[in-house]
Amino acid sequence: MIAIGLFTAFIVLLAIRVPITAAIGVAVAGALITSGFTGQLWILPMKVLEGVSNSSLLAIPFFIFAGNLMNSVGMTERIFNLANALVGHFRAGLAQVNVLASVLLAGGTGAAVADIAGLGAVEIKAMRENGYKASFAGAITVVSSIVAPFIPPSVPLVVYAFLSNTSVARMFLAGIVPAFLIAGALMLFNRFLATRQEFPQQPRASLKEIWGHAITGAAALMAPGIIMIGILTGTTTASEAGVLACSYIILLGIIFRSISWKAVWEATTETMLITSMIMIIIGFANSMGWLLAIEQIPQTLAASIPDLVESTLFFLVVVMASVLILGCFIDGVTIKLLLVPILLPLVDTYGIDRVHFGIVLQMSIILGIVTPPLGIGLYIVSRIAAIPVEDVVRSVIPYFLPLGIVLFLLAAIPQISLWLPNLIMGPQQ
Repeated sequence: MIAIGLFTAFIVLLAIRVPITAAIGVAVAGALITSGFTGQLWILPMKVLEGVSNSSLLAIPFFIFAGNLMNSVGMTERIFNLANALVGHFRAGLAQVNVLASVLLAGGTGAAVADIAGLGAVEIKAMRENGYKASFAGAITVVSSIVAPFIPPSVPLVVYAFLSNTSVARMFLAGIVPAFLIAGALMLFNRFLATRQEFPQQPRASLKEIWGHAITGAAALMAPGIIMIGILTGTTTASEAGVLACSYIILLGIIFRSISWKAVWEATTETMLITSMIMIIIGFANSMGWLLAIEQIPQTLAASIPDLVESTLFFLVVVMASVLILGCFIDGVTIKLLLVPILLPLVDTYGIDRVHFGIVLQMSIILGIVTPPLGIGLYIVSRIAAIPVEDVVRSVIPYFLPLGIVLFLLAAIPQISLWLPNLIMGPQQ
């Protein structure tokens, strides 16, 4: 009964547009009161604090800060120029630039929304000036941002690693091959579209131009390298690597004379706002997980569902379909915090590697950024391009074909996710 009341209250609160952070807290408090814990409401703040009192979560604000600093010191435009010099002369050139720039910038932001906010204005402006439709420019901008959460430093993968008690380094490595698979699928689809409609083409950049953009662009790309090298060699923790990356980006801003106190302050305040929202959700979700544990919901599901669904792949397909539906109405962080504690016992029962499951879950969740009605990415590019959301949605729909194929491949072939972490860190015991 606790679980039914909890989820009912949560869904009703979301339906009447109560903010996610408040909806979780009110639902948990209401479930405690109605289940006879009125005299023990002190448990709620205790569980909230317990949920965020974990050293691994300290990496989150530093990764977010690094991404915000990248935008503040002007690294996004340098990365776009580098991508343009490399692939701008291809068929559907600026569409390919859009994808490659997202891959390059993802190492600084690690989040899809940050990718759209940082590169979106530059990319859409350049594409419109070169004759691309605004709706197509917005569509490729939002779908290319899907790469960002899979490339270190990825805040969503850190959150999953914390929830699933999985190595952050292993999750970071597991996301790299899927990221390139997504980017490759999008670029191939762009090439296919170029055979069916006319896209403007640009002249090939000279070696001198490529070299000039590579120097400034490569300097920006060192930030994720610092994080990965520090974590994989054991020289630093994830949090310490984040601090080093932030320091390096500030140093770059000083060298390129593109940093200001105002820019640092704006990056700091934005980081504080995003981090506080994430931490509040994590804290309340920990309380929700505790309530579900009281009723043994995860254990009950783990014992009953395998009798109904025998195939591991079919189980993953059911999870993917459920998450895709939820992603139309609920943001990704909340989905992860709600479902991971419930699904992990099932994942273990089916013998699915937790790292593999994390990548499949993340791909299912991130598609929510391009699915209406919630689809936050759709609204951001709509605002940047100054066009109706409906126009962006119509141009996004064809891209569900390559993205859907990638999602199925990630679920069906675990080695896509597990090959690199197993190669570098050895098979998980």
